[in-house]
Amino acid sequence: MTTDLGPESLTAAVIGSFKKTPDQRLKAVLESLTHHLHEFVRDVAPSIQEWEAAIDFLTATGQKCDDVRQEFILLSDVLGVSMLVETINDEETPDATDSTVLGPFHMVQSPERVLGENISAESEGDVCVVRGRITSVTGEPVPGARIDVWQANTKGFYDVQQPGIQTIGNGRGLFTADEHGEFYFRSVIPSYYPIPTDGPVGDLLHATVRHPYRPAHIHFIVAATDYKTLTTHIFVGGSEYIDSDAVFAVKESLIKPFSTNADPEAAAALGVAAPFVEGVIEIVLHPEAPPHEDTNETVKEVVR
Repeated sequence: MTTDLGPESLTAAVIGSFKKTPDQRLKAVLESLTHHLHEFVRDVAPSIQEWEAAIDFLTATGQKCDDVRQEFILLSDVLGVSMLVETINDEETPDATDSTVLGPFHMVQSPERVLGENISAESEGDVCVVRGRITSVTGEPVPGARIDVWQANTKGFYDVQQPGIQTIGNGRGLFTADEHGEFYFRSVIPSYYPIPTDGPVGDLLHATVRHPYRPAHIHFIVAATDYKTLTTHIFVGGSEYIDSDAVFAVKESLIKPFSTNADPEAAAALGVAAPFVEGVIEIVLHPEAPPHEDTNETVKEVVR
């Protein structure tokens, strides 16, 4: 291969270098990546110093990652890429509940809890109840579905952000839906909060005069046999920053009122005193699609 290639022929040569790639999905991804990345460089025409600064930024992003911090997810989030991936995949399951970003704080395993348990026993604030039902797109309940939940406390911090203040597992829970596909748990209404700004992503937000705040929300991952796993949120209606989420993750369908319920019978059934605040969500799962002939396992291995 010659080394005196011009801009166009260089791109063609790099794309051509992938022609023997056995996995066709990996080959297509690398070809497209090369094409668009080279187009970006031609469009921006960075100086050597600017390209070195970009490499330094990505290096610092990787160095900021650890067992409880994923700066690359944060970067993907603030650039809107995480939501773009979610939105594209949602097009395949239009009848299911909207998905949204995983976020950077699903870094530890949630503790197994029984229905009705308080996931935020260490957190200050009035107890609320979050309840819901898991159904299929046909309306049938999905008994035994697994519901993984995690949230910030009333001061806007996740457990992993406050070692020594919160026990790992506070604000988290792994539940199993009952025979009717229903679940409920007690917690506190989470606060809006800033995403971490003490790393490269924070520098990016500062340089672009963007705020770092996310509206109040609770994360969900819902999984069941023969159904596509769903990653979603319930957003607290009326929260600050609901219209300007730093990671572009708010969907209208996921905004739910956290309303006062004064019914003493309902309170007794849920193990709380009346009146109480509750948030209600119905989560609709889509059947798992059959696997494609061309697997993308090689892609996963390469990027892992």
